[in-house]
Amino acid sequence: MVFDSRQSIIAAILVLFLGKYLKRKIGFFRTYNIPEPVVGGFVASLFFGLIYWIFNIEIEFSTHYRDILLLVFFTSIGLSTDIKNIIKGGKVLLIITVLAILFIFVQNIIGVTLSRLFNLKEITGIIAGSVPLQGGHGNVVSFGTIINEKFKLYNAMEIGMLMATFGLIAGGILGGPVAKYLIKRHKLKPEDEEDKQITIGSKYGENPVIDYDSILKVLLMLSISIGIGIYLHELLNYVHFTLPLFATCMLGGLIVINSVPYIVPKLKCPAQSPTLAITSDISLGLFLAMAMMSLKFWSIGDEALFIITNTVIQTAVIILYTVFIIFRLAGKNYTAAVLSAGYIGSALGATPTAMANMAAVTKEYGPSKIAFMVIPILGAFIIQVSNAVIVNLFIKLMN
Repeated sequence: MVFDSRQSIIAAILVLFLGKYLKRKIGFFRTYNIPEPVVGGFVASLFFGLIYWIFNIEIEFSTHYRDILLLVFFTSIGLSTDIKNIIKGGKVLLIITVLAILFIFVQNIIGVTLSRLFNLKEITGIIAGSVPLQGGHGNVVSFGTIINEKFKLYNAMEIGMLMATFGLIAGGILGGPVAKYLIKRHKLKPEDEEDKQITIGSKYGENPVIDYDSILKVLLMLSISIGIGIYLHELLNYVHFTLPLFATCMLGGLIVINSVPYIVPKLKCPAQSPTLAITSDISLGLFLAMAMMSLKFWSIGDEALFIITNTVIQTAVIILYTVFIIFRLAGKNYTAAVLSAGYIGSALGATPTAMANMAAVTKEYGPSKIAFMVIPILGAFIIQVSNAVIVNLFIKLMN
């Protein structure tokens, strides 16, 4: 059974409402700050799996709107990013960057070691390591084909997709509880609690102004930024440098929001506006709902035990690494706790999962501007580039 684009977006909205309802009714989800789209999407994927198991009916969803929502979300992040705030969070960004790049090596070493223990090809550890966990499903598509051609690992795509799927679930479920543990244990309070600016993951204010003009401005800025992102993506492809389209669109938003005030001083940009924040939150929620409800747990093949063992070990290691190294070196404060939730989501799943984790935490405990500046730049740019370089290095060494 195939759902077209319209039916898929309707299903995603219903799944998001389901997640909101379950989180409101079940204290566990509220207590541990599990993002609503993760809750609803996980339940929906189990339901669709049950349909497949009982009736042998496999449900496919269109990815058209899902991919558009991803671009809108990352472009919104770019449009919400002030260069001054990046400079302000520069020290934290540098620390997290070094630690995150080191952990890419750790993930691949764990994957290769386990592949040897399970008598699989060593390259299996790479397609089950940082490729899916740091890069997500998009990276699996890119590297799965290369690994299949060079190493004759014919199920590379399936292994990578399943690891990306399980990582997405683990990252979405565990990021919030880890942050809650750190906040409660160290009795942390937001450093930005007096800041009244509207940012992604914060409350929109008592009487948010969302009117005709503000919506038009957001649409205009999004369209221009995405256009710049598309041209940047094509330019990078021309020079044989691969960067995901969502990353270049985020860069497009960053360029627009930091240049328009100097080019057209009278045009009030939508950064820190409730209109842009709500646009970002809706696009993120629907994207994650569509990604989660499309998961197919029944597609695990002969490497099921390896995939499950690898997921459990990778998850345990990232939690220990985050709690005892990332959190402490990032400052051992509230911002570091929010960053920890985001880093777990990013290192196990993808940047949208990281943002959803941080949004869930900050809406419960208070804002953290630096965290929302650092994680998107880390996940969308630095990690994508570093991961590609490191994975290519591993491939060359194994080849």
